[in-house]
Parts: sequence; structure tokens; C-alpha cells
Amino acid sequence: MEPAEKIFAEKDISEVRAYWNSRPCNLRHSPKPVGSREYFDEVEARKYFVEPHIPLFAEFSRWKGKKVLEIGCGMGTDTINFARAGAKVTAVDISEESLRLARQRADIFGCADIITFVQADAEKLTDFVPPEPYDLVYSFGVIHHTPHPEAVIEQVRKYMHENSLFKVMVYNKLSWKVLWILLKYGKGRWWKLDELIARYSEAQTGCPITYSYTVAGIKLLLRGMTVRRVFVEHIFPYSILEYTRYEYKKMWYFDMLPEMFFRRLEQNFGWHLCAEAMLSRQNPAIIREKVEK
Repeated sequence: MEPAEKIFAEKDISEVRAYWNSRPCNLRHSPKPVGSREYFDEVEARKYFVEPHIPLFAEFSRWKGKKVLEIGCGMGTDTINFARAGAKVTAVDISEESLRLARQRADIFGCADIITFVQADAEKLTDFVPPEPYDLVYSFGVIHHTPHPEAVIEQVRKYMHENSLFKVMVYNKLSWKVLWILLKYGKGRWWKLDELIARYSEAQTGCPITYSYTVAGIKLLLRGMTVRRVFVEHIFPYSILEYTRYEYKKMWYFDMLPEMFFRRLEQNFGWHLCAEAMLSRQNPAIIREKVEK
């Protein structure tokens, strides 16, 4: 199988920008008029209903009075909740359409004065956001869509001090969703797996870049940092047809599972691979040498 790096590394970031401009993430989470208060309320409610682990992972209230850098804010659902909790937020995204909606959201909810929105390529973040220490650097479901995720990690280090926390979610290669993609769309063609994952990773098909990682892979990506915690979450259990109608009907094979067994399945084969890391007290170059050996 051709490594994902060979497939995605040569792609241009403009393809990623165009993709997310055409349909910002969660855009269709509500049938209300886009940009209205009711629309944003429903988008948030649906997002956290389907992915309840996000608020638990973000720990919004923990960052009151702290500085938060969010890499890949999208329409600003998490951004607004950091701000509501009292954090001072710098929110970055590559998509101007996503940022337009995020700014509109901040205005509606009275948070615009404590959020700085920046359009930027996260691989070159220091060209857009002056390097200074933040208490939290947060990136949920973002850096696996850029040609060189390792370049983003190098940038992240420039915004952390010794007590900063980096919270990141990337997609889990050893997940139920990847198996589903391989069987449903790939017809078992495992040698095409990386391309298949990219094409079907999002609600809108055709995402140009989507890397996926194992637990070992995310630890390697974060080399030079001390990884404090890694865990897996989230299997989408609903019938897509009903879900697009804003109905929540579980697929029969998930519906018949006791909740305890479904949770065990999520925690072992979920789509979201979450990690928390801090700057290592050791020299990153030394750690990198150890990893490569």
C-alpha cells in the first residue's frame, strides 16, 4: 500500500481551502436560516449530542482567564464555548467562509471582543500569528487535513510554555469507520485505503487530504512532546438517511447492542483519536533521535 505521505504531501493547500469553503464543517446541522441565532444554537446542540466527548475533552470551564489558541476553528462552535467560559481566544482557520460564519456567530453571542479570528495556513502559522505562549493549544479534527501535519506540530511548539497543554484530535486508522469505508466503498481494496479514507472521511465526499493514525502514529507525530494521554472515542451509530432528516434512528446492529458494549466498542475502535501533550523537558532533538532509533 502506498504510504499516505506519498499521496497527500504533494497536494496544494489551496485544494483544502476550496473544499472547506464549499461546505464548512457542520453547515447542515440545522435547517434554520444560516447565520441566525437559532441556527447556531441548533448546530451546537446537534454537534454535542452526536459527539458528547468534545466538551469533556475540551474542558471549556478549565480555561477561564487563560489564553487559548484554536487551530482550525471552523464555524466556531468550540471557539464560542471557550469564550463563554471566560478564555481569551485566538481562532485560526484556512477557510474564509468558515471564518465569516464564526465571526457572525461571535457577534450574535456577544463574544467578539475576546476572540481574535485569523485566516491562516497552520503549517506557516508564525507568518500570521505572532509567536507567544498560550495556556492551551487546541485542534479538533483539523491537522489531518493539511499536506504536512508534522509542520503544524512544529508550529504548535512555538506557542507553548512549559505548562501549556496541547489537545489534538486526529482520525483513528484502526476504527470501525475505516473498516466500514473499506468494505462499503473500497470493496476490500486495502491497497487503496488512504485514498478511500480521504474521499469518504467527511459528510461531503471528496476531501482532498485525510491522514489517519494509530496510537503509535500519533505518538510519533508528537515526538518532542510528552504525551500525557491518548484515547479513542466516537462511533456514529445513526442511519445516515434519517440523520439528514434530523431524525436519530440507530442502525439495527448498533440498536441491538447494550449500551455498555457499544461504549466498549467506541473506546477501542472509535473514529476520534484524542491526545494531550506538553512540551518535553528534554531537548526535542534528543527525543527525535531516540524515536528514530
